[in-house]
Amino acid sequence: MAAKLPDADDGGDESDGLFAEINITPLTDVFLVMLIIFMVSALAVQAEAQKKEKRVEQREEQVEAEKKSGLKVSLPSGSAQELDLTKKSLILIIPMTGDINADGVAIPDDKLDNLFRRSFLDDKNTQVVIQADKGVQHGRVVNVMERAKQAGLTRLAIGTTSAAK
Repeated sequence: MAAKLPDADDGGDESDGLFAEINITPLTDVFLVMLIIFMVSALAVQAEAQKKEKRVEQREEQVEAEKKSGLKVSLPSGSAQELDLTKKSLILIIPMTGDINADGVAIPDDKLDNLFRRSFLDDKNTQVVIQADKGVQHGRVVNVMERAKQAGLTRLAIGTTSAAK
């Protein structure tokens, strides 16, 4: 801020009184920096909200799939590679009790081998995805895997939920 005081040799003109000037450049700089900070933080908040929305959508899809199958299967968590969705898949759901389900249809144990053979005849590269509940005995899952291999289906995968981060 600059101020000009009247000099003694000016002659005493009243128009030359106190003169003040405000420099707004620092104020403008502060506002621009604040604007940039708010823009960056708004982007960060938006990205976090999108991640949360995606997790909610995945959970809703999982719940919808459980409702369609009529089974409540608690999959173990793990991190592994994603399946190739372009190839044909046979998804088997193994609940704690009851028959194995394929595409929402209960398959009795004695009909499972026929299902594997039919899938092999349809496409030799069919992926078998086993979604077994956490509490299912290991031997039951291995038995299903061995029966799939005997039918010629060698692309086997175990379904898991994504690990919590």
